[in-house]
Amino acid sequence: MGLDCHLVLGGEEPEQASGNLLLDKIFGCHIHWAGAHRKGEDIPKIVEQLKTQGKKPYVIPYGGSNELGALAFVEAFKELESQRTSMDVSFTHIVFASSSGATQAGLMLGKKMLNSPAQIVGINIDKGETDKVPFDQYTVALANSTAVLIAADHQFSESDLILNSDYVGGGYGVVGALENEAIEMTAQTEGILLDPVYTGRAMGGLIDMIRTGKIKQTDRVLFWHTGGAPALFAYSSALEITQKR
Repeated sequence: MGLDCHLVLGGEEPEQASGNLLLDKIFGCHIHWAGAHRKGEDIPKIVEQLKTQGKKPYVIPYGGSNELGALAFVEAFKELESQRTSMDVSFTHIVFASSSGATQAGLMLGKKMLNSPAQIVGINIDKGETDKVPFDQYTVALANSTAVLIAADHQFSESDLILNSDYVGGGYGVVGALENEAIEMTAQTEGILLDPVYTGRAMGGLIDMIRTGKIKQTDRVLFWHTGGAPALFAYSSALEITQKR
């Protein structure tokens, strides 16, 4: 479309690009390294710089977590319900990685709109806050503002939010035994690749909830895979995969 893409990334530029960063460079993105500001804190400053150059920037927030991003997952929930009914199956839980809010807010609203009995269970993969607001409050507020956007007569409170923060471990992007086991087990038993930061942590949480009886053998669980497999290659040194002999 002839549009420039500017990415504001936390951390410092590595000596060698791999994973998502390699893809960013292949696609010709303009990359701005933001150090400790990894949640988009530098975006307003960069927007003003681009405006002085005569540009008209469109801002996609951290994680794509605004009403438009959440609305995409309302539509995704509708698609899931269509598939579910055509297959004549039901779910007691929908489990996924919850990071910046849009996935969970959209699924919460989709559940309400379609009157689904499934529990929407987010596995929190990050510590800290979003826009200086506690993450749980931010997610509920986003679900409410998305409902307003599409004139849906639904109002959410924190009692509607199921956000499990037991598995954040060492924090964002810190790979531990939980993620290692989940990635290896899911690949070897299902042929599905998870990423170390998001889906690996969420699957690790799901496995633990099954082992501890929080999710029972009679439950029917859908694990919502939100992507990210290229990050496997960027985290190769942190992964400890058991070699079979």
